[in-house]
Amino acid sequence: MTFSDEELSRYARHIVLKEVGGAGQARLKAATVAVVGCGGIGAPAIQYLAAAGVGQLRLIDDDRVEMSNLQRQVIFGTEDQGRAKASAAAAAVARLNPHVAAEEHAVRLGPDNAAALIAGADVVIDGSDNFATRLLVADTALALRVPLVSAAVGQFEGQLATYRGWEADKPCYRCLVGSDPARDEASCADTGVLGAAVGVLGSLAALEACRAIVGFGADPAGTLLLIDTLDLRFRTVRLPKDLHCPVCGDQ
Repeated sequence: MTFSDEELSRYARHIVLKEVGGAGQARLKAATVAVVGCGGIGAPAIQYLAAAGVGQLRLIDDDRVEMSNLQRQVIFGTEDQGRAKASAAAAAVARLNPHVAAEEHAVRLGPDNAAALIAGADVVIDGSDNFATRLLVADTALALRVPLVSAAVGQFEGQLATYRGWEADKPCYRCLVGSDPARDEASCADTGVLGAAVGVLGSLAALEACRAIVGFGADPAGTLLLIDTLDLRFRTVRLPKDLHCPVCGDQ
């Protein structure tokens, strides 16, 4: 894979990193990342993935931009109110980097389309806002053997993990959360959320997607990062595989 002079200049700070280099940048250019949810977590992730030169971004969100989104969903502006988030995010990608192709999917991910939306991706980032969708994304990514970067945030706290549950020693998402989607959930409209905290999680999700593609540093699969921005504490805990997990326990 070759780069134009403009691309070499654009990605120069990546290419000089020995852990990335030209080969790693070429892997980013050849990669496809599916982003489920273009909101608080998805917005900063999309910005950094586009800036990093990921060749194709698959943007999945059936929602529209509202004024209350703008406090944290930084890929959108006031003029985007009422616009489909997937469409507005794709337009932002085009402004950020003309070398990145953005696929708009202004649909709700469900059992009938999850496989088609995730298939062929090198990584999927899940920034969805409900547990049922998270389970579906996780199960689909596991079945298709697509690495899953899952990020969640509430108020001042967040968590981040990479899952490859088809591997014998790596957990899947259900090893952490179980199987029951019928749980009480409070939205950020009810409890509030610090915008910059969401930005931290979205940026870290983009970092982990790039790590999964390029292969730099330590492998994070099998660990869970917990972030408390109220007291500025970061903690990483081991996340073991559940040998009795009904989804990945027999892998």
